[in-house]
Amino acid sequence: MTVSEILDPLLTAESWKHAGRDVAIATVIETWGSAPRPTGSHLVIDGEGNFEGSVSGGCVEGAVITEALEVIESGSPKMLEFGVADETAWRVGLSCGGRIRVYVERLG
Repeated sequence: MTVSEILDPLLTAESWKHAGRDVAIATVIETWGSAPRPTGSHLVIDGEGNFEGSVSGGCVEGAVITEALEVIESGSPKMLEFGVADETAWRVGLSCGGRIRVYVERLG
């Protein structure tokens, strides 16, 4: 197994799913301005809150993990947006002027 395979969160998601864990995948689908992770970045989360990968960093990831746990529970995907125009931007650490949109879905 190569280093990139070890670090690929989608391979982690597949492994966790095969192990019987409930899994959600968060994917950066759009960025504007300054964003710490590029479009296509992934964060995988299991039903116990374990996670691998990254969609942003800091408090944004905490918020995405919280939302992902709800997606795992409900089965309904969510579109999340974080940015300075959002009143929660300062709280989640996007005071640098960037915005990101993250799609969170349960792995079937």
